[in-house]
Amino acid sequence: MLYTFINKTEVTTIRKKDMKVQGNIEVTYKIVNKNDLNLTISLEELLKNEKIVKAIKSEFAKGYRNIDIKTDSELSDKIKVETIKKHYSFSALKDDFADIIALAEDHATNNKLLKKDSFVELVRYKNS
Repeated sequence: MLYTFINKTEVTTIRKKDMKVQGNIEVTYKIVNKNDLNLTISLEELLKNEKIVKAIKSEFAKGYRNIDIKTDSELSDKIKVETIKKHYSFSALKDDFADIIALAEDHATNNKLLKKDSFVELVRYKNS
């Protein structure tokens, strides 16, 4: 491929070299099934549940009466309830970054990890 730069005094043509990115990427993924649990609950929503409040009182205020649970500020923290999954890893060339999901699916297929109604979800990737 040729690039041409036109300056006021001269025209320069430069041949682009094939740029290859050196190094590898360590890819970690998990297999997720359609029926897996993946639920996010806010602390505010959690403390509105009477069973949860009763369990907190019985665990941390055992023997006390007229106890109420209060918070100082608006609760924006979240709790995530999800199915525990094993993480799988492989190495890929940095040049293959655009195809990282397809490579993860190929790795899972070759290791017979994918089943009906399941898919690959990337957990993380980092330079190695």
